[in-house]
Amino acid sequence: MPSFFKVARFSDIAAGAMREVSAGDRKILLANLEGQIFAIDGECLHQGGPLAEGQISGDLVECPWHFWQWNLKTGECAHDPAVKTRCYEVKVEGEDVLVAV
Repeated sequence: MPSFFKVARFSDIAAGAMREVSAGDRKILLANLEGQIFAIDGECLHQGGPLAEGQISGDLVECPWHFWQWNLKTGECAHDPAVKTRCYEVKVEGEDVLVAV
């Protein structure tokens, strides 16, 4: 059963923004899409690029290294939906953002 880690405050992630956090030994990307927080692995599966340094466009985050795009809601790779990065369950309790790892 996964454990939930407090990783951020909701007010620290503006709508349309993202940030990298740590939960346990994992780097996780948090993104605020229209008031809902989503969490995926913080490193691009292609070559480990830091997704938090990329750009959000709609539901996608683009890796700054080689421009691979990942769906923040599903973890699917935009050019090959069969390839997926890990998504994490998110809970918001008051101001606390918790991620299941």
